[in-house]
Amino acid sequence: MTVWIVLSIIGVMLSPLIWLRPSRRQNGRMALRLEARRMGMGMQLAPQEWPHWLPVAPPSPCPQLHLPRRNKGNKPWAYWQTEPGTWVNRWREPCENEALLAQFSTLPADVYKVELDEQMIALYWAERGESEVLQRIAAVLKALA
Repeated sequence: MTVWIVLSIIGVMLSPLIWLRPSRRQNGRMALRLEARRMGMGMQLAPQEWPHWLPVAPPSPCPQLHLPRRNKGNKPWAYWQTEPGTWVNRWREPCENEALLAQFSTLPADVYKVELDEQMIALYWAERGESEVLQRIAAVLKALA
């Protein structure tokens, strides 16, 4: 009887350690983030204020992949994906740039926003998918940088 009491006390003492172990989903996200860094992209959780007109509010902070900007000639822009394949600017006007649309068409449906500013090209997404999705994202960012 005392053996069972001692074992149950030890079990109760060790059970919080199991809570510290990352879940499968967290392990998958960490693997994607590390692979993105190996591919040369920067990754961070960036706080965002999303437009009120988005059908589904993305998380804030949101995972952001970014590359430094190479071509300084282009003006800054930002496009949001309201539904898969539909890209709009801050005034909800559809993207009419054929070169951008060709690149955006290769992105997964869980990308929320792509923006180009004075310093970098950034992409905000839900971190779903495997390394093949990450390779497509890297190709788009490199093409647009």
